[in-house]
Parts: sequence; C-alpha cells; structure tokens
Amino acid sequence: MEAPNGPVGVLALQGDFREHIELLERLGVRARAVRVPRDLDGVSGLVVPGGESTTMSLLLDSSGLLEPLTELVRAGAPVLGTCAGMVLLASEVLDGRPGQHRLGALDIVVRRNAFGRQRESFEADIDVSGLDSPVHAVFIRAPVVERAGPEVEVLAEVAMADGVKRPVVCRQGPVLVTSFHPELVGETRIHEAFLSSIRSKTRKENVRAL
Repeated sequence: MEAPNGPVGVLALQGDFREHIELLERLGVRARAVRVPRDLDGVSGLVVPGGESTTMSLLLDSSGLLEPLTELVRAGAPVLGTCAGMVLLASEVLDGRPGQHRLGALDIVVRRNAFGRQRESFEADIDVSGLDSPVHAVFIRAPVVERAGPEVEVLAEVAMADGVKRPVVCRQGPVLVTSFHPELVGETRIHEAFLSSIRSKTRKENVRAL
C-alpha cells in the first residue's frame, strides 16, 4: 500500500489511541500521537479515537487543540473517527453535556451511549457498503446516528432495540466515522478506506501544483 507523504496524526488526549497507532504502523504508515498543536504540523490526516467524548472535549480546551483541529477539519483534511470520535466530529449531539465541543466535520446528529452502558456492549458482523465481506464490529457504549444530512453517505446500519435500523458508519467527503472500534479486533479495512482518502487528496493537490 502506498504510504501518505506525511505522518497520520492520532489524537492522543484520552482513549484507545495506542491501538490506532499500532494498526496504522502495521499498515506501513507513519503515525504521530497528537497532544499539542505543534503535533499537527505536516500531518496528512487525523484519527480521532474512541474513549470518553466529554473528557476529550475538556482536554481539547486545556491542550490548546480545539482551534487548530477545527481549522484542520474546515480545510478538508481526511479524518477518521471511531466511537467517541464520531461524537466529536458530529454537527450535533443530542445528549451531550452543556458546552461539549463538536467539530462539525460532517452533517450528522449523534446520540451518545445509544446501545446502553458498558454491560450492554456487544460484537456483531455488519455489512459495510464497498466491502466484499462483513466487518467484525465491537460496540462499547457506542453512539448511533439519529439523522444524516443529504450529503452524508450511510455505509452501514444496525437494528436498534426498537427494530429500527440506524447508521453506524457514515462518510461525508474525506471524513469517515464509525460507531464501533475496528482497531480493537485488528480490522484494517476501515483504516484502509481512510488512507485511500488521504492518497486521493494528495494526488489532487499534486495535479493542482503542476
């Protein structure tokens, strides 16, 4: 696989960022833990991992990362968000805490802990559009998408307790989000799709530079 020109940043304030870094490195990609604004210099894309979205929101303030991350997203950088990362990247959070930050990277409304608490965590094989076999997904206090805007591609859905299917994988432009944790089971195809967005953006920039 062709590696990105610059390192891929992984937000490393809280959560399972180490697993994302290890998975990216297994794919032959340079990964960089992002803890302060200067860590974003030269990154080709960003991963926002799972964890506790409200804690991450507070740490974005104390680390000084909120503004540069918002600028990175608005500039069209490829971004992958998993679980809490989906919450942070959403345009609206239905049950977030007052003042919880949202990066607004894609037009989705998200509900936190939609499947219940830790004891309701589960695993499932789900069909994801564009992949030729199911993805083994680990849902841990996972969010779900309650509404997706017209420019959002819904790539996978899961039936909830009320029997209604709701999106758990969405993409809008260079931003890809999942409700679950592909990095915990060594599932690489979600990250490969994210890396494909980075390569596509790099090719377009190279053409414009000619």
